[in-house]
Amino acid sequence: MRVLSILALLGLAACSNNKADTPAEADKANTPAEEAAKADAPADGTDADGVKLEISTETPTDVAEVPADAQKTESGLAYKVIKANEGGESPSGASSVVTVHYSGWTTDGNNFDSSVSRNKATQFPLNRVIAGWTEGLQLMKTGEVYRLWIPEELAYKGRPGKPAGMLVFDVQLLEVSNPPAAPADVAAAPADASKTESGLAYKILEKGEGTENPSATSKVTVHYTGWTTDGEMFDSSVMRGKPATFPLDRVIPGWTEGLQLMQVGDKARLWIPEEMAYKGRPGAPQGMLVFDVELLEIAAPATAQAPKAEEAATKE
Repeated sequence: MRVLSILALLGLAACSNNKADTPAEADKANTPAEEAAKADAPADGTDADGVKLEISTETPTDVAEVPADAQKTESGLAYKVIKANEGGESPSGASSVVTVHYSGWTTDGNNFDSSVSRNKATQFPLNRVIAGWTEGLQLMKTGEVYRLWIPEELAYKGRPGKPAGMLVFDVQLLEVSNPPAAPADVAAAPADASKTESGLAYKILEKGEGTENPSATSKVTVHYTGWTTDGEMFDSSVMRGKPATFPLDRVIPGWTEGLQLMQVGDKARLWIPEEMAYKGRPGAPQGMLVFDVELLEIAAPATAQAPKAEEAATKE
């Protein structure tokens, strides 16, 4: 499952479907301040944010091969629970966003990557990393530490310039942010939904206090989550923790029409037929799409500036 930013899909930003090569590459590059923190890592067993480190960069004794007491999944991924936490929270699926500390080694003991060395935890969606990570992290709960032995076919598959062969990771799962559950009526618009002539179906889930509707060219700020009809979440500003702002004439037709039916503060569900969505475009979500949308703000229209005195004089 891929999380695709609606702004990217709708032509407002570039979108890459490539998975991040390592968990570190799923995060932003270090800032100068973070580099300074890396150089001055505290010696008390915590990182720059005060998170207690349960792992290190020291090479495990069982890095060369999977030990007999490791558990194995059908895919070939092997793992051991180094520290358990039965009361922790697990990722609900590949769309979950996790915060971790980790260290990675090749089977010759080379430590090729580590958030511990950078002195800062890393955050990423599970569908943006190698397959072994996507699967392995879903076995964990927050507060736990696992060791993963990831076979090459679940790692970089011999890609030039990347760590080769089986890779071994120690992972400390710090936080999990799970996506909103799919609506019960995600598969089809219910009988009590309203329908427009274009085929767009919608329901106002919660009425706001606003009195103004956006126009087809208004710039709006919203929170939203989108699903395909099988209940797969493909995008969510809620998961990113930041509302999205865009002009309504730069998005798919279902959004342009649907948002004009809303007022500030409204929460609505939109069932957008494929011909008003991505029309089968490769790489985009397919079929009818369902969105829960909260309209947060309608930007005030830009006002024309008064002409300068000399310009006004010229026109007279």
